[in-house]
Amino acid sequence: VMGIRQLPSQLINQIAAGEVVERPASVIKELAENSLDAGATRIEISVERGGSKRLKITDNGSGIVKDELELALTRHATSKIRSLEDLEGVSSLGFRGEALPSIGSVSRLTLTSRTHTDSNAWQLRCEGGQVLSSEPAAHPQGTTIQVDDLFYNTPARRKFLKTENTEFRHIDDLVRRLALVRPQVEFRLSHNGKAVRHYPPATNEAESLRRMTTALGRGFADESVQVHQEGAGLSLSGRVGLPTFSRSQADAQHFFVNGRMVKDRLVAHAVRQAYADVLYHGRHAVFVLELTLDPGRVDVNVHPAKHEVRFRDSGLIHSFIFQTLHRALGQVRPEAQNVSPAGSGLAGGSPRQAGAIPTQSFATLSVREPTADWSGLYASGNTQLPAGSDQAGAAALQEPESEACGPPLGFAVAQLHGVYILAQNHAGLVLVDMHAAHERITYERLKTSVDNDGIRSQPLLVPVVVKVSEAEAELAAQSPEVFADLGFEVDRSGPEELKIRQVPTLLSRADPEALVRDVLADLSGVGHSSRLREAHNEVLSTMACHGSVRANRRLEISEMNALLRDMERTERSGQCNHGRPTWTQLDMAALDRLFLRGR
Repeated sequence: VMGIRQLPSQLINQIAAGEVVERPASVIKELAENSLDAGATRIEISVERGGSKRLKITDNGSGIVKDELELALTRHATSKIRSLEDLEGVSSLGFRGEALPSIGSVSRLTLTSRTHTDSNAWQLRCEGGQVLSSEPAAHPQGTTIQVDDLFYNTPARRKFLKTENTEFRHIDDLVRRLALVRPQVEFRLSHNGKAVRHYPPATNEAESLRRMTTALGRGFADESVQVHQEGAGLSLSGRVGLPTFSRSQADAQHFFVNGRMVKDRLVAHAVRQAYADVLYHGRHAVFVLELTLDPGRVDVNVHPAKHEVRFRDSGLIHSFIFQTLHRALGQVRPEAQNVSPAGSGLAGGSPRQAGAIPTQSFATLSVREPTADWSGLYASGNTQLPAGSDQAGAAALQEPESEACGPPLGFAVAQLHGVYILAQNHAGLVLVDMHAAHERITYERLKTSVDNDGIRSQPLLVPVVVKVSEAEAELAAQSPEVFADLGFEVDRSGPEELKIRQVPTLLSRADPEALVRDVLADLSGVGHSSRLREAHNEVLSTMACHGSVRANRRLEISEMNALLRDMERTERSGQCNHGRPTWTQLDMAALDRLFLRGR
């Protein structure tokens, strides 16, 4: 048996490097965050062979004085915290003092820096964690760190590096995230001597949006909505993509906490909930969001690479994010769509363009309400005008006097194969899936009715016994109000046993045991549960589907117009309950291109 002994400092640094330095992109992250902490407004990153041969990062920050250069390569040496109080309210990106010594222990590192008070810069060279030389150098104010031959002395780690292109893609993605969270900082990235990315500094909202477009693609600015909400000492701001601007992977989700890049399952859960009613299954939302709060309310010291954080009041954070995004998406209606005419076109039939309509003319639009109430005509099956209705009002709906003053979705002109409504608005042609549109309208009305009347419950003739762990039983006993709000009555009948005595009426045919287990899992994971709400909504969605107009149902012009007006008044009307688009726009320019007009 080996005796206990102190590990040598070089081995300690290499072990730490295993936590901090996963790949070349990890090195860039740590060094760039140090540059940002130093107040840099310009950061240049040069990479060779995907970062395995050389990484070089130059900034114009405050620099490091000569006497502290060698100390900067010492483990747990930092200028960012002094006491436990500082650690409990960390506002800088770095604070552990592990990055430089960890990187230096697995590479050949050159550190050159100059402060504004020094007449010249100083350069430090180290290899495998050992300082080789210190000498004066020529360098403007700021710092340059060059990392050569990463993992040269740890071949087992080097074998785990991927191909050059793969490693560079990770670096490119990292720089993109940095550019999104720090729009006022200029970033340049080159690979093998060739300039690849340039993110100019953004000094206003328009330039910030332009940077987002550069980072996330041309369509993001057009097919996203701005979010800004403050309350309870929290601030959430950024942009979220429309449901039709979704991706097959969660690779365009950027969330920052006090300027720090994080991946948090609490946040991911809140976002999924906010998009639950509007996102097609298997698709993922696109967003750039930053949450700002008192540093004392979030613990950033829970992950070696600082990828994760822990919130002091996780329930409040979850609710704040969900409610903000849910409200923002609910306010997206036809008259609020933010897509330029250039974005509309023949491609408008694709999900990316669904619900697209130019906003420039919306300031002059006003929805003309009919004199008679046509709503419900298409649902009731009555294809005749109601007795005593104003025929002039119907005529106004059918034949607009002027397109310029018409509603966003325009006026119906025909029905295609009993499935689609063709309408004409100021921009061109609008195509509406009448069943999907009416399904959303009916669904939103059912949800409103349930919210207003509350969740009705019914007692079980024979209580359902659920076997759980002791911890789950204790959690259920501590949260009776949670189950009560959801329409359940759950009692603890033993150390590891619960009894369900009452269930929501809408879910009387569901499996109550599975629902209670899901609620307990949510309570344990994120502090509250939305399982019952989701289950309720599934039932309401089915009811809405069966209660909506079916395909091949003939509608009169007045009924089509009534459906269009209801769409304009209904939240989330751009998608049906299953996330499919309900309407799309083909503008005149697209129609002209289709028929080669003007050529």
